[in-house]
Amino acid sequence: MTGRIVIVGAGVAGATAARTLRTEGYTGEIILLGAEPEPPYRRPMVSKEILAGTAEDRRTLLQPSEFWRTHDIELRLGTLVESIDPGPGLVWLEDGSAIGYDNLLLATGARPRRLPSTLSGSATIRGGFGDASAAARVHVLRGRADAEALRAAIGRGGSLLIVGAGLIGCEVAATARGLGAEVTVLDAAGGPLERVAPRMIGDFVRKLHADNGVAIHTDVRLRGLECHGDRMVAVGAADNRWAAATVLVAIGSVPDTRLAEAAGLVVADGIRVDECYRTSAAGVYAAGDAASRFDAAAGVHRREEHWNSAQAQGAGVARSMLGLPPLPGEVAWGWSLQYGRNIQFAGTIRASDELVVRGSVESGDATVLALREGVATGVVTIARPAEFRAARDLIGRAAQVDRVACADEALPLGSVAELSGQS
Repeated sequence: MTGRIVIVGAGVAGATAARTLRTEGYTGEIILLGAEPEPPYRRPMVSKEILAGTAEDRRTLLQPSEFWRTHDIELRLGTLVESIDPGPGLVWLEDGSAIGYDNLLLATGARPRRLPSTLSGSATIRGGFGDASAAARVHVLRGRADAEALRAAIGRGGSLLIVGAGLIGCEVAATARGLGAEVTVLDAAGGPLERVAPRMIGDFVRKLHADNGVAIHTDVRLRGLECHGDRMVAVGAADNRWAAATVLVAIGSVPDTRLAEAAGLVVADGIRVDECYRTSAAGVYAAGDAASRFDAAAGVHRREEHWNSAQAQGAGVARSMLGLPPLPGEVAWGWSLQYGRNIQFAGTIRASDELVVRGSVESGDATVLALREGVATGVVTIARPAEFRAARDLIGRAAQVDRVACADEALPLGSVAELSGQS
């Protein structure tokens, strides 16, 4: 197959798509456009090794620098896309030039969610927040440049206030403590990691941070931020206050659909695509954090935000462009590293699910498996990678699980479906 494929976004979805196109035999042109000046890198390291300043450059890269040249992939870094025009098949760059394409992949990822304007507007953030020096003390974290700016700010100020106790907020808190900062975390939810883990895991994470000198305050409703000299002050609804030299806003992300929306593509919590990653415009595909893909089994569109999902989608969309059959579905999963503790999670866990615990959550050595009418649907493990892999397999097979056998640590986790009579 020949022609030209243009990929907008050099994150893991876009970079994996480019690599897969070559490994699957595509011989046409591939142009990979990245807004950042760095070659494609491992974004999960941003809140950990890259923020800490301990990452070796070669270990952060998705591929060695020479990979793109040897595989005849034109990598254009620091390149901003102004718009796309699916009619004639053109990508317009910020410098006014245009690139024609036969197929286009939008792998534009996500943007950090900002505080509501009622909190972050100049009318609410008082005491001179409009001053550039004050504004520079409020950070978000998405890429390498964000991490470097945040590390420098922590070094100057020595204290950090994090708004958000999700994955990014908790990981940054642990990393910042390693840098010697005083850290406080605020969250509107009832516990940390509430989107990906049950409350018992959140309680463990809260204590883990407390043991390392970080207080996580939950059920916090912020009224505003104020600037007082060299301090930023978060003001709660009950007029309670928390101060630090630097603030990180880590309240999630939103899919970057700006190019798709301007081009008239269907967008609803992400760029809508079918099972083969095709958008509403002919020849235009989308994958990764920006895409909301149709799940035929559930009959709904889903948007995944995990690194591994974006990687799998990058490979899947490349195969779709080449007319190859889709890859087998993969259970969405992710991980977090905090104070040396490896927390892994997969599938989905609802408040109504039955939870079966192997080991001890309190001691930081456990597997928590979620069952929905006896079927494995989700898992969180702490320091149990082998059981995590077994649990992912159970979830992927929608295995009916014997609850009593599952709780028995004398039995391998992978055998509990067979004990329930399911082969």
